[in-house]
Amino acid sequence: MRLPASFTALLLVGLLTGGCSMPSLLIKPVANTGELEEVEVQPGKGFSPSTIAIIEVEGMLLNARSDGLLGPGENKLSLFAQQLDRAARDGDVKAVVLRINSPGGTVTCSDTMYEMIRRFRNETHKPVVADTQEVAASGGYYVACACDKIVAHPTSVVGSIGVLFQTFEVSGAMNKLGITETAIKSAQLKDMGSPFKPLDPKAKEVMQGMVDEYYARFVSVVKENRKLTDPDTIKLVTDGRVFSGEQAQKYGLVDRTGLLPDALSLAREMSNSPNARAVMYKRPYGYSGSIYASSPTPPPRDNVMRLEFPEALALPRGFYYLWQP
Repeated sequence: MRLPASFTALLLVGLLTGGCSMPSLLIKPVANTGELEEVEVQPGKGFSPSTIAIIEVEGMLLNARSDGLLGPGENKLSLFAQQLDRAARDGDVKAVVLRINSPGGTVTCSDTMYEMIRRFRNETHKPVVADTQEVAASGGYYVACACDKIVAHPTSVVGSIGVLFQTFEVSGAMNKLGITETAIKSAQLKDMGSPFKPLDPKAKEVMQGMVDEYYARFVSVVKENRKLTDPDTIKLVTDGRVFSGEQAQKYGLVDRTGLLPDALSLAREMSNSPNARAVMYKRPYGYSGSIYASSPTPPPRDNVMRLEFPEALALPRGFYYLWQP
């Protein structure tokens, strides 16, 4: 590769003025332990103010690593547990705000996060306020129910209280292609829900029973934490539909409407720390410019057209507290 003449001239001048020695490049290693770092996203007032921790509940809730830029990314449940533990151990943290923007996820991951918050509240006595962003549906709302208060943006999508188990069946297409599948199984229901055969009545009965069990658990969580007693209201809000933030307040699914700063103000009020600053917990080199900072660095673009499916379309089969319109 031929260098431009102007660049060559500059290089010669540099060599001559630098004593004819070749230029060197110093690479200084920087430690990256992967430990969470506290990043201030909203300053406090006065000398040595106390702290409100903002913890994100975003995207599909799965106990699995997500895809990252250079390899596997974070396990959302693991990260949530670490952030909550950090807030519990820090005596300066007086309250937590959960910034929720999630359509839900698996039944077990949603329920685990719910129980983590309840234990955090019981053991630390620090108030927890949920703040809904674009979506706090199904498992995302399930997690919010563990908080002391819920503040919803007026236009948030809230609700979708219910359980989803989806399967599909390709036996007809396989027959047309001359493909057969044989399962060597220990019992009749070992392969229930398999896409290679129609769902038989017995398997459907078993799966429906599990869906009903998880649904009853969800409804009891809502009734207990939102103090809902009117049968007509309970029937309405638990039929799987979604509500706007304004409607959710009307039916008692949230306490008030407002923005994230309003949720922070409520957390300061509940913890008697009016001058508290707001922080988030981030991995080293992560972006944290404000209380709304969220997205990781996107992967580099190329000139090859790629088809990328939404995260929800690539889910393993299972039981979900998930809004999937």
